[in-house]
Amino acid sequence: MAYASTLLRDPWSTYREIDAAGRTAQAATGPALVQLLYSELVAALRAAAYAAEQQQYRVKSDRVTRATAILFALESGLDFERGGDVSKTLARMYAGARRTIVNASIGHDPQPFRDTADTLDEIAAAWRTASGG
Repeated sequence: MAYASTLLRDPWSTYREIDAAGRTAQAATGPALVQLLYSELVAALRAAAYAAEQQQYRVKSDRVTRATAILFALESGLDFERGGDVSKTLARMYAGARRTIVNASIGHDPQPFRDTADTLDEIAAAWRTASGG
């Protein structure tokens, strides 16, 4: 019943969660999962920027939480033994993105969210090219 009441309160959010869970199950491993995580991360950051502009602070907080969780997931998937310097560079970049996002979450400026989304979108594009997707 709690699920139904959530659906009635915010059907779009519920749909997005179901959609993301379904896509995650389908792309459960490898490059497809990384691409999905980047896509969801960029979308969460862009939504946080929009929510900051619209003074929708609950939505902003939800999107910041999602983006931070995705960054942790990406970082936890790094293989430092086989990835070498690339893994170390990505780990530093993810940590820096998290710091930027958390600091931006305190204020009302949407630009740090957009800048971080743009940077991560460039990395996602490079990942798609490198993985052939």
